Amino acid sequence: MSITIADLNNKSRDEFVAALANIFEHSPWIAEEVALLRPFAGINVLFTAMKAAVERAPAELRLALIKAHPDLADKTQRAAGLTAESDAEQNSAGLDRLSDAEYDAFERVNNAYRTKFGFPYIVSVRRHTKDSILRDFERRLPNDVPAEMQRSIEEICRIAALRLDQLVTAEDRLAVHGRLSTHVLDTHSGKPAAGIAVELIELSDLGPSRVVTRAVTNADGRTDQPLIGGRPIPIGKYELLFSVADYFAGRQVPLSDPPFLDRIPLRFAVSEPEGHLHVPLLVTPWSYATYRGS
Repeated sequence: MSITIADLNNKSRDEFVAALANIFEHSPWIAEEVALLRPFAGINVLFTAMKAAVERAPAELRLALIKAHPDLADKTQRAAGLTAESDAEQNSAGLDRLSDAEYDAFERVNNAYRTKFGFPYIVSVRRHTKDSILRDFERRLPNDVPAEMQRSIEEICRIAALRLDQLVTAEDRLAVHGRLSTHVLDTHSGKPAAGIAVELIELSDLGPSRVVTRAVTNADGRTDQPLIGGRPIPIGKYELLFSVADYFAGRQVPLSDPPFLDRIPLRFAVSEPEGHLHVPLLVTPWSYATYRGS
């Protein structure tokens, strides 16, 4: 349930702290510090104040904040009960439904990371796929402890920004959303291609691929809503699958039997979770092209 910035400003100190207590995992002291700074003109000012409270905290308190976070894909911690926020975040990346190979990989890197640093690996999982989390683990393992403490705080602030964005509504917005879109142009007829079924699939190296969303192009050749919007686009590899043979058959375009092009897969990667990535398709019954749009 969301709350407006005005209502948040008007709450008692205890109510304010209770509302924001878990924006930073199990760390209500951050909300307690910024409660004295009200009123906040918008969500960006509020988040800047919360982030500043973390940055000026003594090293032992920052370490306690890091240690307040759970390991990723840990079955024991899940059984004991994660916070609702952590549970939803891990589920968003599919960490509640790992293949055996993925679970083994997460267990291996979790153990290696904790053994070296003495605290859990932290990453904003809403910005990642399972594969990109595992790659990030491997990139960060060679770091030293001070570097990983700083990186962990940065990731905690990213997690907090997304939690705050979900909870608080204001006239301004935090820059935490990306957008993935497509547009199909029928270059055989020179028109936007309406009625093409589109699937967005998240690819995985160690587990099964999963369908993120399905849509049908409208009269403008676009989907009514972005394929991903209102949240980060998780870093990773994807496939867009366009059902073009059904589209051309429905328009009585002469096709071979079977059609030369049936369903067209476009494979691409996302590296900027808060960016706008546009993946268009230009298609005839016998050819197609694409490019990176924005």
